[in-house]
Amino acid sequence: MDVTLTLTQDQHKELKTHLFPGDGYEASAIILCGRCAGDRRHRLVAREVHPIPYKQCSERTPLGVTWPTDVIAPLLDRAEEHGWTVIKSHSHPNGRARFSEIDDEGDRKLIPAVRDWFDDDFFHGSVVMLPNGEMFGRCLDGKGDFVPLAHINVVGDDLLFWYADPHSDNIPDFVASHTQAFGEGTFERIRRLSIAVVGCSGTGSPVIEQLTRLGVGELVLVDGDIIEDRNINRILNATMNDVQADRYKVSVLTEAINRIDIGTRVIPLATNLWTPEAVRAVAQCDLVFGCVDTIDGRFLLNTLATYYILPYIDLGVRIRAVPEGEHKGDIQAICGSVHYLKPSGSSLISRDIFTLEEVAAAGLARNDPEAHARQVKDGYIGGVAVARPAVISLNMSLASLGVHELLARLHPFRDNPNGDYDHIQVDLAGMMMDFDSKPDPCSVFRSDVGKGDVRPLLGMLELSEKTHEDIDTKTVQELATQLVTSPV
Repeated sequence: MDVTLTLTQDQHKELKTHLFPGDGYEASAIILCGRCAGDRRHRLVAREVHPIPYKQCSERTPLGVTWPTDVIAPLLDRAEEHGWTVIKSHSHPNGRARFSEIDDEGDRKLIPAVRDWFDDDFFHGSVVMLPNGEMFGRCLDGKGDFVPLAHINVVGDDLLFWYADPHSDNIPDFVASHTQAFGEGTFERIRRLSIAVVGCSGTGSPVIEQLTRLGVGELVLVDGDIIEDRNINRILNATMNDVQADRYKVSVLTEAINRIDIGTRVIPLATNLWTPEAVRAVAQCDLVFGCVDTIDGRFLLNTLATYYILPYIDLGVRIRAVPEGEHKGDIQAICGSVHYLKPSGSSLISRDIFTLEEVAAAGLARNDPEAHARQVKDGYIGGVAVARPAVISLNMSLASLGVHELLARLHPFRDNPNGDYDHIQVDLAGMMMDFDSKPDPCSVFRSDVGKGDVRPLLGMLELSEKTHEDIDTKTVQELATQLVTSPV
C-alpha cells in the first residue's frame, strides 16, 4: 500500500526556515503526523513541526547532523498520547537528492527504535529537504523494511507534489493539446491525482467530465441521489431511460467515464457525505471538489479538508428571481462563486458564507425535519432555503472556473500570485468577474489541522463507526447544539 506525506504551506515554510539557516550545515526537525489509514493508501498528515535546536546538536556539518535521541523523548510521549506518527526530517544543503550512507545508518538505528517505543504498526519514517524546498522520504513498513514515500505534497496557494518514481515518457495522444498549454509536468501530476467530487449533479457533473477528459488518475464520486426528471437537464450523459430506471447519479457517471476509457479509475459511492464510508474514501484523496448547496454539507467538507489537509474547491451557483408582484419571475441576479480553501487558512465560516448557528439548523432539518419545523415556527432558528432555479450553461461555466482553479494551483499561469484568487465571483447579469484574497485564518478550524483519524470521525458523533446500540442515546437537537458549541 502506498504511503504519502502531506504538509500545509505554513508547515513547509517553518520546516524550510529551520533546516536551512544559511550556514551551509545540516539541521533536523521532527514532524508529528495525524493519519488517514485507508484501504487505497495510507496518508500521513503533518500535525506539528518541532525543530531540534541547533545548540542541542552535538555535530552539524555540510554532510551530517547528530543529536542525542533523548531530545525527542517528550515528543514521542506526545505522539503516543495522540496516536500520531513520527517523521524525522533533515536537510541536504549540498542538494543531494537521495539518502546518504550516513542517513542510512542513522535511520536504521532511530526509526525501528521509534516503532519499538510505541509498539505499533504505524508508518514512522524519515524525510529529506533540498535547498529548493523539494522533499523525498521513506518509512518503515510492517515487515521492518524501508519503503519510499509514494509522494510528498504541500497544500497552499500552490499545490506542490514530489514523487518517488520518475516521470513516465509515455504521454498519450489525447493530452497533447493541454500539455502544450500547461506542460508535461502538469499532466504527470494530473494523472497521478486522486480527486473526490462530492455532489454529482449541476456543477458536479461537468466537473467530473472535465477532470476525466484531462486524464485525472482517480475520481471518487459521492452522491446518494437517483436521477430524476427535474434534474435531467443538467447531468451530463444522463437520459430519460436512467430516470425511469431509478439509476443513481454516480452509476450513470461511472458508466460514462468507463466508456470514455482513457485511464481514469472511478470509485462511485451512492451515499451522501454524512457516512463514515464516504468520509474515509474522500480523506484518502489529494483534493476535493464540493458541488453541494447545503450548509451542513459544505461545513462537513470544510471540516474534513482541515482534518486531513486537503485543498477544497467549493462551487456555488445562485439565480435569484423576483418572488412576487408585477415582475414576478424576472431575473435579478445570475451569480456563481469559486472558493479555494486550504487548511490553516480561512474557511467558509470566516468568509461569512454561513454561521455555526445555520450549520446547526441545517443539521436538524436533515435529521429531524419535524423538530426543525417546530423551531422555525417558534422563531428559534431560520428556515432552510428552497430549491433554486438551475441552468446548465451557468453550471458549466462555474465548473470550468473550478477546474481552471485546480490547473492554476498545479501550474501557476495567472498574472497575479495564486494567493490573490482565494475567491472568484461571477455575475452574468452584470457581466462582471471579480477575485480577492482571504488571508485571515479561521479560528473555528485552526486547531484541527492535521488531526487525521480520530474517534468518532471528525469529532462528530453522527459519524461514529459504532453501531447505534453502542452509542449513548443523544437527540438530534443535542447533536445540532454540539455543532455550534464544539463544531468539530
